[in-house]
Amino acid sequence: MTDQELLEKFGKPETKHLAFEQLVRLYQQRIYWHVRKMVIDHDDADDLTQETFIKAWESLDRFRADAQIFTWLYRIASNGCIDFLNKKRRRLFVPIYDVSHELAAKMDDDPLLSGDEIQLRLQKALLRLPDKQRLVFNMKYFDDLKYEQIADITGTSVGALKASYHLAVKKIEAFLTID
Repeated sequence: MTDQELLEKFGKPETKHLAFEQLVRLYQQRIYWHVRKMVIDHDDADDLTQETFIKAWESLDRFRADAQIFTWLYRIASNGCIDFLNKKRRRLFVPIYDVSHELAAKMDDDPLLSGDEIQLRLQKALLRLPDKQRLVFNMKYFDDLKYEQIADITGTSVGALKASYHLAVKKIEAFLTID
């Protein structure tokens, strides 16, 4: 189903709920894993994913279709992650590095997050990146999005995204080469 068909169904009272269910089925897993890579904790990721779709439900009838629904949902989810992490820092009165340690500890304790040592080290290296840089890295590396799509999601220029990704890669490489 195309975005246009989905929006048409959503615009009709008799098919609105069905269209939204299709939207959730289509994107829920991708949004969840996008959020999970940012906040690490399953429960937090689940809550933020749900909040993303609640916000989508509340504003889909005003969606202008100047972007894809997919990029719009990613933007809602990404903004939700950044807000969540900022609130967590303010609530705990801790600098970014300390929140990274807390998230890394959750990663070590979570049986759903498995992987070999290098994969876990990569995830811990990602936690040391600034939130927006980590977001860009995740979307490019893990989600395999094009820079143009990431630009639509983040509202950032392609050039700035390329620079941010390059810096993230350099920081990750430096972390991974430390014994």
